[in-house]
Amino acid sequence: MHADVVVLDIDGVLVDVADSYRRAIVESVERHYGTTISRDDVQLFKDAGGFNNDWELTYAAALYVLTARETGHSLAEFTDEIATRGGGLDAAEAVVESALDDPSVVFDEWDTEALRETFQALYLGGDLYRDLEGGEPPFEASGYIHDEPVILRQETLNAFGDREIGVVTGRPSAEADIALDRVDLDVDDDHRFTMDDWEEGKPHPAALVTVAERLGAESVVFVGDTLDDVKTALNADAADPERVYYGVGVLSGGLSGDEGRQKFSEIGASAVVEDVNEVPGLLD
Repeated sequence: MHADVVVLDIDGVLVDVADSYRRAIVESVERHYGTTISRDDVQLFKDAGGFNNDWELTYAAALYVLTARETGHSLAEFTDEIATRGGGLDAAEAVVESALDDPSVVFDEWDTEALRETFQALYLGGDLYRDLEGGEPPFEASGYIHDEPVILRQETLNAFGDREIGVVTGRPSAEADIALDRVDLDVDDDHRFTMDDWEEGKPHPAALVTVAERLGAESVVFVGDTLDDVKTALNADAADPERVYYGVGVLSGGLSGDEGRQKFSEIGASAVVEDVNEVPGLLD
């Protein structure tokens, strides 16, 4: 790959979020409904597609828990049906509506605002919640954001040489700032897209294409930890004939091992590596 621009996702690529975002998803649902999914189960929603936003994944996990009480559906059945309907929260709601004669028994108990507040309190902790959310948290917590080990090594950044670096992430801008500071990566605001900068989300190619245009790229490697990340690169390659896009999957997020490698390969990943620190070796 002779790419002159490298665009990076954050979660599962720059930092490990197994004990932060994924933990907050699981525990937010449990706090409200007394039962939940496992951290490994989060990947089933990611694989179904359309869950770049972890708040929306939390809402969908809550829908599953509430629906399963009424129907006994397995999580695999629920997420497979989401995938069949195109992925994302709208598809999850449609699954509920098709599964129940009276979906109001689920939707009346489903409280997305309360779930988001709980998620943010768990993830940010009290002090950051007050700073970023502008109010009092529903409870005090230490903040799982502080439990995000750095994956990207400084020597990897150096190995990218004079290639331009961009970022496309589903994080809110303020939370992206925290992660980028932690890995000591300085990215100009014009060369990154966060949740706050676009509505479509991955795998829509708009953000990646825009970053590539702004960086004057001829060819782009996009590194991500989900199938939607690789699909974003594939969609950008189809949408933008002026450039070549490569989607590289890393096994340092929810997908791992031979199964993860196979899933990335099946959807058309240009390469699959253990983590982002192996990416410079693809470019030499």
